[in-house]
Amino acid sequence: MSFLIRVQLPDSPGSLGAVASALGMVDADILSVDVVERSSGVAVDDLVVDLPAGSLPDALITAAESVEGVVVDAVRPYAGVLDTHRELELVEEIAGNPKDGLALLADGVPRIIRSGWALVVGHRNNEVVRLAASSAAPEAPITELPWLPLERATILDAEDDWIPSTWRELGTELAATPLGKPDRALLVGRPGGPQFRAAEVARLAHLAGIVSVVLDG
Repeated sequence: MSFLIRVQLPDSPGSLGAVASALGMVDADILSVDVVERSSGVAVDDLVVDLPAGSLPDALITAAESVEGVVVDAVRPYAGVLDTHRELELVEEIAGNPKDGLALLADGVPRIIRSGWALVVGHRNNEVVRLAASSAAPEAPITELPWLPLERATILDAEDDWIPSTWRELGTELAATPLGKPDRALLVGRPGGPQFRAAEVARLAHLAGIVSVVLDG
């Protein structure tokens, strides 16, 4: 089974290699590595790893944190392959089919920023509307979006009153970015965490900005 493990580690030569060696000791096979963020001598990396049948994901945490200075932010099951450089392909796909652009965006974003789901939401006649949703998006109704209109991409408070109770029960981390129009936004959720990092939110904003230009001119 594949897992996505997010680690904080010293941004120094050999640190990632030491983590890889430690994971190898529990028979974890590293499939891919993605650098999420680097700042103040600390790197945040996402690793997709395969574990043999019967192995527990807790073994990944124990192994990684056996390396000095390493902290595991989260471990969660992962289906598929990291597709972290698909932004241009997604923009090209939307430009070729702008009529379905919002649907294509919602479907493609989770694979790029490793979220569980994505929604394009907005206000119409003072009511919340779903303009597009990814295949795994929750169906729980959203009755209000107090943060719209949204001026800039942001990490949302996962305990705010507007959030459906089922999202809270799953420990869903949330981020959102404006999508061209002030009353339209791209909302992404990551059930079970980890929390979105500033670099991920900036990446989301950049993608949304390009797509909004393609769709709205």
